[in-house]
Amino acid sequence: MAAPEKDRQPGDEIADPDKEVGELVGRLADSGELEPAERRRLLGRLARALASGARKTRETGVGRGRWLADVFMNIAPRIPIRDLHTLSEHHHGLTGEQLADDLVRTAQKATMTVGAIGGALAAAEFAAPPLLLSAPAQLVAETIVVAAIEVKLLAELHEVYGVRVSGTGAQRAAVFAAAWAKQRGVDPLAPASVTLALGAATKTALRNRLMRTLGRHLTTLGPFLTGAVAGGALNRMATKKVGEAIRNDLRGKLPPGRRSPEIRP
Repeated sequence: MAAPEKDRQPGDEIADPDKEVGELVGRLADSGELEPAERRRLLGRLARALASGARKTRETGVGRGRWLADVFMNIAPRIPIRDLHTLSEHHHGLTGEQLADDLVRTAQKATMTVGAIGGALAAAEFAAPPLLLSAPAQLVAETIVVAAIEVKLLAELHEVYGVRVSGTGAQRAAVFAAAWAKQRGVDPLAPASVTLALGAATKTALRNRLMRTLGRHLTTLGPFLTGAVAGGALNRMATKKVGEAIRNDLRGKLPPGRRSPEIRP
């Protein structure tokens, strides 16, 4: 049941699933600090928007995994990616491996926070059986935001390691989303990167990766605070693993003569 008009807060209206999901994910994935209450509110709005989109999906017979991948590809161009200069400025002048370390730590903190909030919300619904059906939408929202944070991390690590990805914003977003799905860096010498990123095989890989991430978040559907603890810890470990895999891959992407002197193999 919708909240009475007098009880609603400004900006608490249900987001339009076709227009606001990208904006909400972009704000939640941004590296700027958000107050816990604001992050919780935005995550709740995103859950409602996704639930609305999911209802339309069920009406058209589209599978959940395919729908989830389509949603993510639609919002990927809205993920805020910073260039190397901006990254260094935002991280106290750090460069090279130290900057990469800090990016991974920041991303871990962000996904841990989202996991704790999403897990706590899911746990609260678990403790209230009449509302149980709303919990999956919250976990889908958490999955989308965590994926966006990790794609952002992957893209910015490419900046740090000097692996440039050309193309429009939408094309680069598709390439980075494809790289996240495969948990590896982009090959700058592969001219077909954009074409491959939009292919059926990549969409399948993205769908599978998103569904595995969603499956991990379903383990947080427990009573009381167990969801918050599990959600935060699992996300933190997973993001650390992604960061390590991408960094190891990127170190070997460029020939020795083109590597930045600040990046050590």
